[in-house]
Amino acid sequence: MPDLSAYTRRQFLRSGLAMVSTVASVPVFLSRSSYVMADTAGPLPSNPGIPEDRVMVVVQLSGGNDGLNTVVPFGLDNYYKNRSNLAVRQNDLLKLDANAGIGLHPSLAPLHDMIGEGLAGVVQGVGYPNPIRSHFASMDVWHTGDTLSSKGHGWIGKAMDSTHDQADTALACISLGSEAPLATQGKLVKPVTFDRPEMFRWAGRDLHPAMSESYDQLNTPSTPLTDNDPAGFILRTAMDAQVASDRVRKAVNQQSNTSFPGNGLARQLKMVANMIRAELPTRVYYVALGGFDTHANQAGQHARLLEEFATAMSAFYRELKATGHQERVLTVAFSEFGRRVQQNASGGTDHGTAGPMFLFGPQVSPGLIGEHPSLTDLDDGDLIHRIDFRSVYASVLDNWMKIDSAAALGKPFDHANVLRG
Repeated sequence: MPDLSAYTRRQFLRSGLAMVSTVASVPVFLSRSSYVMADTAGPLPSNPGIPEDRVMVVVQLSGGNDGLNTVVPFGLDNYYKNRSNLAVRQNDLLKLDANAGIGLHPSLAPLHDMIGEGLAGVVQGVGYPNPIRSHFASMDVWHTGDTLSSKGHGWIGKAMDSTHDQADTALACISLGSEAPLATQGKLVKPVTFDRPEMFRWAGRDLHPAMSESYDQLNTPSTPLTDNDPAGFILRTAMDAQVASDRVRKAVNQQSNTSFPGNGLARQLKMVANMIRAELPTRVYYVALGGFDTHANQAGQHARLLEEFATAMSAFYRELKATGHQERVLTVAFSEFGRRVQQNASGGTDHGTAGPMFLFGPQVSPGLIGEHPSLTDLDDGDLIHRIDFRSVYASVLDNWMKIDSAAALGKPFDHANVLRG
């Protein structure tokens, strides 16, 4: 039998007794060595004034979505003049506002239906001052909520930090993917991150029989549990991690009540719907859909991406309604920038600035929100934003999550009119 008292924290971290997940997930459990299973076994501890049953889902559309071919200003002549081969024909569009000449790409039919049902809003012309056309730098701006310095923690992480302490961070935020996005990284709150649920589990059992033996001993009640005993530290960490892992995988593996399409985003949202249905103590879920960097041959690729986005979102809310959780969930979808007004010579579009955001749920103001940017008053060929993305964040944090947005964004911002009432 191994001498458990010989372990130190550093040896523990080096030993392989860690979770197969991202590195960012590990400190979630290690930082909470004074607690066993307080928040993984039930809802988060109550914080006065914060409705902890409310959930926010963030959908990242990576690569720079072409907003002009997503929310199409068919009433503006310059749209067709600048996109002679790429413009969406007016007869094919799903009209949103015929008087203003605004319609949706035909691949967004499920989203158009959701607008008619009062479940989706389209925020036009979202961006920020002095925009950056670099994928990484602009994404950092959106992730931190800071246009001056993209270093530090993310807007979601900072928001969650302001309402949590070391005792209740383990499952506060879950990100699906290969790595934890900067937006979810706080000082205290770190996201649990995984791509496939079977990978969110204890790894030591697969490495060596001795690891399996040690792990089983660590999870037996007879192991001493004292504040200063290294074995006690390992026991607390192992038990906490195991409970979180088991609970997440059990939730994800539930049978859905409705059907989902077979695309990647729908797969992620199906897992999110199952975790929400299981009432995990999670307030924020983060998913992503990539491929929007459409420099060449854009038309077909962009149509497929928009269809994946729309069908996945429709299926997600259909499942939430079937399980009785639709009222609890608000979804925000964004991309790091839009594309230039004029198409390029390769049948695509290059990096631009402002673009649309999307919000989903019974709480949102349905339909078009704000005015479409001008196609004649441009900044070096790019759209000039009309709504600062941080005003959308502020509205969602203050009015839906009931978390002080200034703590996440560094200062107060006026609220964009994106929610009912």
